[in-house]
Amino acid sequence: MLILLPPSETKRSGGRTKPLQTAALALPSLAPQREVVVDALVALSADEDEAARVLKLGATQRGEIAVNAGLREAPTMAAIDRYTGVLYDALDAASLDASARRWLATHVMIHSAPFGPVGALDAIPSYRLGAAASIPGLPPLRRVWGDAVTRALHDLAPRFVLDLRSEAYVALGAVPPSVSARYVRVVSESGDGAVRALNHFNKHAKGALVRRLAEDRPRIGSASGFLRWADAVGLRVRDGARDELELFA
Repeated sequence: MLILLPPSETKRSGGRTKPLQTAALALPSLAPQREVVVDALVALSADEDEAARVLKLGATQRGEIAVNAGLREAPTMAAIDRYTGVLYDALDAASLDASARRWLATHVMIHSAPFGPVGALDAIPSYRLGAAASIPGLPPLRRVWGDAVTRALHDLAPRFVLDLRSEAYVALGAVPPSVSARYVRVVSESGDGAVRALNHFNKHAKGALVRRLAEDRPRIGSASGFLRWADAVGLRVRDGARDELELFA
C-alpha cells in the first residue's frame, strides 16, 4: 500500500546542513520538473514585491521570500518532520519508534508543490509555495506536474493507493487508472443520520489514521484489505462514491 498525503503551509525550520538533492528524492523521474520549479521559485524571490504578490504574502510573511531564495543551500530534514499543522501534529512522526518510521519511509509520500510527491523520510528544505500559485515564466503547476506525476506513479506500480490528498494536490497528479486506489473523505454523521464532510477535523482524522497504520504496520494490498483492517481496529470506514472511501471522525 502507498499512502499519498497533502503538505502543510506551516513548516518546521532548520535541519541538517545537507542541501536539497532533487535526484535523490522518491520518484527520481520527476527530477527535471523539480529543477524547473525550484529554479523559477528562486528567481521569483529576486523581486520581493512580485514574490509577495504571487505567493499572496502579507507584510509579516515576507521572510518567506528569503526562505525560497535560499532553497538550493538551505538545511534539509525528513519531509514527515518538516511539515507541521493539524494533520502532522496528529501524526506526530517524531514520537514514533524506528520501526514505525521505517514503515512510513516505504509506504507514505507527501505531495508538495515544488518537489512533487516525496518520500516521508526524503530530505527537503523549508519553502513557501501552494498548489494554486502561478509562478511567472512557468505553466500552471497542474501542467508542470500532472502527467509527469501520473506516469511516475504508473511506473512505481503500487498494489493499492490510499489517497489522503486535498483535491488541489490531486490536480497536480492523479493516480493512474492502472493502479487500484481510493480517495478518502472524512465525514461525520448527525443524529438524524445525515452525513457531511468535515474541514478542520478532516486533517486531524487523516493524521491519526496514518499514525495508527504506522504503529500497526498491517499488510494491505487492496481497498477490501484496508476496510478489514479498519474494522478490526475499531475505525469506521465505508465505501462512498465511486473509488472513494468515507472515514467517520
